Amino acid sequence: MERFFPKKQEKEVISIRISTDLLATVDRKSASFDISRNEFINQCIVFALKHMEDNA
Repeated sequence: MERFFPKKQEKEVISIRISTDLLATVDRKSASFDISRNEFINQCIVFALKHMEDNA
């Protein structure tokens, strides 16, 4: 059986500027999945990067 070794992922605090309307959408969506705004934005970024064409 595999062993589980939890580890802390390194994260860096950043600041972004987004429109008020987009922030409201992010907040609604993250609440609907019962996750934090931060986690929702991180998952959106990861998804977008995985699905970008390589020539971008």
